[in-house]
Amino acid sequence: MTEPRVLVVEHQENAGLGLFGQRLSRPESGVAIETVGPEAGRTIPTSLDGYDALIVLGGAMGPTEDDKAPWLPATRALLVEGVERGIPTLGICLGAQMLATATGGNVRTMPGGPEVGLLGIDVVPSAEGDPLFGPLAGRTVQAVQWHWLEADGLPAGARVLASSPACRNQAFRLGDAAWGVQFHPEALGRTAAEWVDEDREGFEVLGLDEAEVVAEVRAAEPSLAEIWGGLADRFAAVTREAPAARAARHAAMPPAPPRPSLS
Repeated sequence: MTEPRVLVVEHQENAGLGLFGQRLSRPESGVAIETVGPEAGRTIPTSLDGYDALIVLGGAMGPTEDDKAPWLPATRALLVEGVERGIPTLGICLGAQMLATATGGNVRTMPGGPEVGLLGIDVVPSAEGDPLFGPLAGRTVQAVQWHWLEADGLPAGARVLASSPACRNQAFRLGDAAWGVQFHPEALGRTAAEWVDEDREGFEVLGLDEAEVVAEVRAAEPSLAEIWGGLADRFAAVTREAPAARAARHAAMPPAPPRPSLS
């Protein structure tokens, strides 16, 4: 039996699958990963045909900065397709912003300034029963944050799953199998160190201690691996569901609201 295929869109080399890659690559995950994007040297496909899940990762560009990243329109189209077809879909940071933008939401620069480093998020009690966030419902958990933008307006029908004081829409679900997370569940200490190296000027402007930010993330790695590694495992489980079961569940959902045209 062929393993379900997970399509991963990677925007830049230092924003890869990280912890998720470790978990999804284990034999027991039961899925196969295929990475596309400029650093991978593989073109974004025009359809999710042949794939069983989609993950869109983070990046330094904005969700509609097509002049800087000409592959973004094709990626937004895949996110819309994932929602419409009920294919398990996960957008991380930029990926979440793209998911919101492509389906009728809005993204803005955070008025109170960025979230950077290890910070707490509150998973709402009503997340109980959600395939990914259900086990975390009602808890405050730590996650790596690294964003200057946020999805301040979610698409019609989206359900908020987690929030923080600075960012209400830390995690949301759209339809029956699409999730957006503003934080970085895939990031551990190595990734944080690479991001610090990439933007030392930004850290100076923010008045943050680079070494302290990275040290906090490294110290929290066991907890991060348990919490967000578990979420990666649950995403793999959703992906392994029989296509017939996904189709039946999706057919029972109310019709998606009309969405704006977005190239």
